[in-house]
Amino acid sequence: MSREILTVVETVSNEKGLNPEDIFEAIEQALVVSTKKKVYTEQPEVAIRVHIDRKTGDYDTYRFWTVVADEDHEMPACQLAISDLDESQYQIGDIVEEQIESIEFGRIAATQAKQVIIQKIREAERSLVADAFESHLGEIVSGEIKKQSRDAYIVDLGDNAEGYLAKDQTLPRELLRPKSRVNAILYQVNRDGRSPQLMLSRTNNEMLIALMHKEVPEISEQIIEIRDVARLPGLRAKISVKTNDHRIDPVGACIGMRGTRIQAVQQELDGERIDVVVWNEDPAQYIISSLEPADVSGLVIDEDTKTADVIFATSDQLARAIGSQGQNVRLASELTGYKLNMILESEYNERLQSESQAVIDLFYERLEVDRDLAEVLAEVGFTDIESVAYAPVEEFHEIDGLDDETIAALQARAKEVIIADEIAKQQNIKEPSAELLALDDMTPAIAYKLAERDIITLDDLAEQAVFDIEDIEGLDADSAGKLIMNARQSWFA
Repeated sequence: MSREILTVVETVSNEKGLNPEDIFEAIEQALVVSTKKKVYTEQPEVAIRVHIDRKTGDYDTYRFWTVVADEDHEMPACQLAISDLDESQYQIGDIVEEQIESIEFGRIAATQAKQVIIQKIREAERSLVADAFESHLGEIVSGEIKKQSRDAYIVDLGDNAEGYLAKDQTLPRELLRPKSRVNAILYQVNRDGRSPQLMLSRTNNEMLIALMHKEVPEISEQIIEIRDVARLPGLRAKISVKTNDHRIDPVGACIGMRGTRIQAVQQELDGERIDVVVWNEDPAQYIISSLEPADVSGLVIDEDTKTADVIFATSDQLARAIGSQGQNVRLASELTGYKLNMILESEYNERLQSESQAVIDLFYERLEVDRDLAEVLAEVGFTDIESVAYAPVEEFHEIDGLDDETIAALQARAKEVIIADEIAKQQNIKEPSAELLALDDMTPAIAYKLAERDIITLDDLAEQAVFDIEDIEGLDADSAGKLIMNARQSWFA
């Protein structure tokens, strides 16, 4: 049997390219399993070790026990209590071992060894594939469609490597058939055996970037830099570029003579329309460029909220900016990182006028000034009572006829209004009941937020649904549901 073991190890090692040590360990594991099944059928927890001599093929079998504290002695088949041993020779954690008779490396052991070896081969092959492809992450790989299932295509990449192209990672209208060749981006390599190993995609943004690198030498040479990409795979995409050499037009270089470069990319992506946009560090100019070919008449940006009102002179330009099914504005928004609100100039002016009139009415009614002064305050940029109350005095000097005394009186009046509003707000605060405050998992902050919604008592809370209160700061669906159930306990008390 010893010669047979050596023969198995040598044969499998030569045929499959496995490390001989891995095969020896597989056979040892198989012999352990066989020994347990044949000798210790009633004691599956018994601990067995088999050691094969790597030179002769002879093997010995050992049964062993772990030394544990008396209170941890729960599995006599594989544990020994420290009190049963000579404590001068052993300590907790030691291994006590005795040699037992070895079973033959027979048919059962050989079958089990074969299963373990096959698993080792698969693991080794997956490891080799992972090692070979990890350096190609983010690159385009090419292969032949080997087969297809309901959810994916299996792509033969050569050298026993298979790519997994999920159907939701393919372009909407393309038809891929067995034996046809396909290009895709390798976006993930999995080493575990529970999921597909080489994950491919044709919809990933990296696919477009890799194709641009392939078709535009200036990008590969880093003369032109790709900054942002937005895609509706198979339909339309926008890509922003920046030149590192002012002598080179980045858009013209990407499009190529008579559009040859960009057409090659579009052809690979099943006709996906690609707009090349000049990147600009100025958000306003970047947004305007991203909405081409529409002509923008005006732009109002709020950098704090990352929103922008984009103004158009005509409905034709507005429709062009929105694009078919909203594709153009959607991609421009994704590309620039701004939420874009599209509006006609006439509608924007009406909105400004309405907002201005609301501010004028506010100043007229609350500050008790005449309408002329209220209009002037709105015209110079004051938008609310707080801005009047706390603005530097110099900002009022733009208004003719206002002396320092009048300015001081105006600001004093504005501060009185603010204080009065705060007092009224405090007086309208509703107090939660003592029982609500004492409810399990309730905090004072949440109780007062509930009270603002007229949820004052336990019964009030018990009658709520989760979606009624889960938006309160400090709550989510789980904690809101728990509070409601706690409140309902009072119904059964």
